Amino acid sequence: MKIGSRIIFGVFFSLTSIFFVNGQRSATFDRYISTYSQMAIEQERKYNIPASITLAQGLLESGAGTSFLATTAKNHFGIKCHEWTGARAYKDAEIPNECFRKYNNVADSYEDHSLFLTERPRYRGLFELKKTDYKGWARGLQSYGYATDKGYANKLIDIIERYQLYAYNTDYKGGRRIAPVRTTPSVPNNNIPQYIFDIYKTHGLVYVLVHNEETLEQLAYELGFRAKNIAKYNDIPVNYPLQQGDIIYLEKKKKKADRPHYFHVVKVGESMHSISQQYGIQVKSLYKINKQKASYVPEEGDMLKLR
Repeated sequence: MKIGSRIIFGVFFSLTSIFFVNGQRSATFDRYISTYSQMAIEQERKYNIPASITLAQGLLESGAGTSFLATTAKNHFGIKCHEWTGARAYKDAEIPNECFRKYNNVADSYEDHSLFLTERPRYRGLFELKKTDYKGWARGLQSYGYATDKGYANKLIDIIERYQLYAYNTDYKGGRRIAPVRTTPSVPNNNIPQYIFDIYKTHGLVYVLVHNEETLEQLAYELGFRAKNIAKYNDIPVNYPLQQGDIIYLEKKKKKADRPHYFHVVKVGESMHSISQQYGIQVKSLYKINKQKASYVPEEGDMLKLR
């Protein structure tokens, strides 16, 4: 057990009342996504920054466009005045009366955000990741120092998954309903995707590991399941983008972890869903065990109960 870790029984990140309403999607967030999703897609096409990451950062940094900086300075990404010769706005932040960049319009803020990431060497590692790897991008932004909030990556991932922002990435494949054509071993066809899954068992549950590019529909087809059933077992929507190494259970998860798994210390880039998959627990049960509402986002160092 990590010394100094915190057991969480009621910590919620700021602006929760804007982000979620009774654990459901926020109309404020939905309006923001509807307004600026195309702008984020255009930035991805120009600079190879995932649209899901741009949207999530915009939502988080600007309070879905409602923050002081967003409304008075059109600054949706909290970028400060370092190396900036343009207009300025001032706000108490890490220090009193801190200087932030001010823009003529939101489009300029989105463009400057892209330039901010592409022109600084410290973010170079992000562009070695796949654009569909939003979890890697979120972890990278935190580790490279975009924000001092140690829950930053987890919050971005939570927003992307709650609002299915991964669907805005130009390389997104989760929504395709393409069943791979089966071929006999005697007539191989290298142009047709082949999916052969090994079946594993952990925590008393049967599961498979995602290979690479298959969608949930393709996986379900190969295994002889209905996609909506697998989605339900794993607490994900049918259009969820699978990533290599993901655990996909083929039966309903449990309400608590098996012994001796009593606690989990949260790491950067983890979500309640990823933790639930690791231990084979239903997401709703993980929230209930820890007496948390659906708006809770775990931060690095939080200690969660597993049973």
